[in-house]
Amino acid sequence: MLSSYCSHSLSQRPVLAPLFKFRVPNRPCTFSLAQSSRIFQPIPKLTNKKWKISCFRHEGFSPENPKSEYIDNFLSEELVQPEFKKPSAGKRDWKSTLEEAADAVLGAVGSRWTVPWTAETIMQVMLLWVAAFWFIGSWMIPFAAHISGFTKESLTFRGQALFSLVTDVTEGLAGIAILHRCLSRFHPLPSDWFKFSLRGKWLFDVMLGCLMFPLVNRLSQFNLSLLPLMPSTPVTLSSVEQSILARDPVAMALYAIVVSVCAPMWEEIVFRGFLLPSLTKYMPVWCAILVSSVAFALAHFNVQRMLPLIFLGMVMGVIFARSRNLLSSMLLHSLWNGFVFWDLMR
Repeated sequence: MLSSYCSHSLSQRPVLAPLFKFRVPNRPCTFSLAQSSRIFQPIPKLTNKKWKISCFRHEGFSPENPKSEYIDNFLSEELVQPEFKKPSAGKRDWKSTLEEAADAVLGAVGSRWTVPWTAETIMQVMLLWVAAFWFIGSWMIPFAAHISGFTKESLTFRGQALFSLVTDVTEGLAGIAILHRCLSRFHPLPSDWFKFSLRGKWLFDVMLGCLMFPLVNRLSQFNLSLLPLMPSTPVTLSSVEQSILARDPVAMALYAIVVSVCAPMWEEIVFRGFLLPSLTKYMPVWCAILVSSVAFALAHFNVQRMLPLIFLGMVMGVIFARSRNLLSSMLLHSLWNGFVFWDLMR
């Protein structure tokens, strides 16, 4: 029985000539299969691919020399592991370098936010904001002007500029009211939500973002070449352009407030302050930046400006994600609008 069991245990090992050490004790060794002796028992845990075979004496003997009580054989992992399973140092270094580079790039845009609400709240806020934006600008303010006995077209350049300022301020206040109402049950919010701070090194990121303005302008020209205006589309001047042509300083100052102060403030609170961090609950930060930038471009309802607005939204999203400070993206947004306004004035 002993020889059969040992041969069965040894037959499962790799075919390799083992080296055994034998030492014959001075007195006879009595084996008992009925008691707690173990004969050639393999260790159950084989994570290191090493077999240990032991033959113990009866418990009654007091071992003077422990080495005489068992026979060990260790097969090193290097001898039994095929060569093709060993990864080369070059491939491992190349892969680790790529992983480190990817981690550095993705880590530059910051980590995810702690989002206490679900996708249902995100959709609710955005749909209500779009509906309020359309209702106020297209119906409420024009209807109030109609009741008062005038329309925007009947006003002077200064009156039209003031009309635009009142409309923009009303839309912005409605957006903030929607955010406050929908998120009130989640108060208090984490400290990095809707943060405004003059501290930090975000001004340097804003300066780097300004270097992207020529590229945004190039993308605008490229977008127009892809989707030019239809020949049948009448070319009309906006009220802003009409005021600039008339060189009315008061009207131009009012429009400068609209495009450089009000619009950046409301849009950044909604798209960078709320939408971008909320999306990080379901996707990586870089993906949330891209999706929020597409939504930002779509909200302008102008297909001829889609590409530059998406790229500009991504730049502002990266700057905001790095600083967690809405002042950084607001300032960059304001500088871009001011750059466009100044270009129209030339």
